[in-house]
Order: sequence, then C-alpha cells, then structure tokens
Amino acid sequence: MAIYRLFEQPVFPNPEEAEPDGLLAVGGDLSISRLLAAYANGIFPWYAENSPILWWSTDPRLVLIPNELHTPKSLRRVVNSNRFSVTFDHDFKGVITACATTARPEQDGTWIVPEMVEAYIHLHEAGFAHSVESWRDGRLVGGLYGVSIGRAFFGESMFFCEPEASKVAFIHFVRHLRDHDFAFIDCQQTTRHLLRFGAREVRRSNFLAMLHSAVQQSEPSGCWNSSV
Repeated sequence: MAIYRLFEQPVFPNPEEAEPDGLLAVGGDLSISRLLAAYANGIFPWYAENSPILWWSTDPRLVLIPNELHTPKSLRRVVNSNRFSVTFDHDFKGVITACATTARPEQDGTWIVPEMVEAYIHLHEAGFAHSVESWRDGRLVGGLYGVSIGRAFFGESMFFCEPEASKVAFIHFVRHLRDHDFAFIDCQQTTRHLLRFGAREVRRSNFLAMLHSAVQQSEPSGCWNSSV
C-alpha cells in the first residue's frame, strides 16, 4: 500500500489504506484543525525528533469501555486510602511536560517532541485536550493526558514519579468518563498494562464505526477543572 504525503489542507486518506504496521501518511502539521480531523478519523501522530510527522491508524485497535473498567483489588485499596488527591485540567502543561521528560526503562528517548507539546497545549486551550493529575503533599507525582471529541477520548500518555500515582489518576479518570456517558477510550496500541484494566482489541473497521457514532457531538468540552 502507498504511504500518503500530506499537504496544506487538513484532510487524510482512508485509514483502512494504512500499511500493515499502521503507518498511513507523512507530513502536514500539528494545527488544531488537522489534529481534530485526524482523531475524528481514527488517526494519530507518532514520531521522533529529526523525523517528519508520521500519522498512524493501527489494526487492531485497543479500546477501553468505561463500564468495563477492571480495578485490581490491591489498587482499589490505594484508591480508597486517599494517598493521592486527583484533579482534572489543573496543570495540563505540567503533565504533558512530565510525560515528555520522565525516563521510561523500556524506551530510548521520547516521541513527545517539543512541537508536539506546544500543539497539544494549544489543543487544551481550545477545550479539546485534557489532563488528569495525581498530587501528594502539593507535588505533581503522576498523571495522564489525551484528546476529547464528542463521546470519545483518545489517550496519549501517562507518567508517574511515585508508585501507583498514574494508576490512581487513571481509575478516577475512567470513572469520570463513565459518569459522563463517554463511549470509549482509544488506547491506540496494545499493552499488558491496559489489558489488565479491561481494555480489549477490536478490528479497525469496528473501531471506526464506534468512532463515527461517538464523535457526532464535536464541540469542545471546555475545561473540566474538577477534583476528587
């Protein structure tokens, strides 16, 4: 299959035309309009420094239905202990910066390059990108961020600098989406960590059908700005 080159208009080829590894297109920019067009069509950017922007649509796709969240018993005890306080949209810049800079033993470097940090901060200011923060003694110790369109949430990255901090943020976050009638979280790629929480793989064609239904309400959801 061909890998498409993108130009000025924020349009994408059919995601079903992606390569077997999910690579669909190269080029373009990270403008708000292009990012929203990408997510609404099941496409996401993922690339490294000194690389052009690469756009992906993986098959199968990992999704988590909020009502299907599984919380391990040991983690429920941590959540209920109030060891961490959890907030929404209190420090988006802090979360995405930590996701970009926190060392990960299984990875060499980061894919959250500076231009991506800047682009998602603009997306947050426009009301489409959100963060969840875990705090302990007034210090940001874990969190996650992603993009919200309609009733779909597209998870991007998590970080922690204290054990269980990001997991507690994730549990409160999924409960928030459940209570607000979100259809699913797009986890993009399969990991054992997310499978443990009840995420499951679906064929890309099924994912795109779910996505089409979920993004019909496409106005920005604004700042969530709440705490648990």
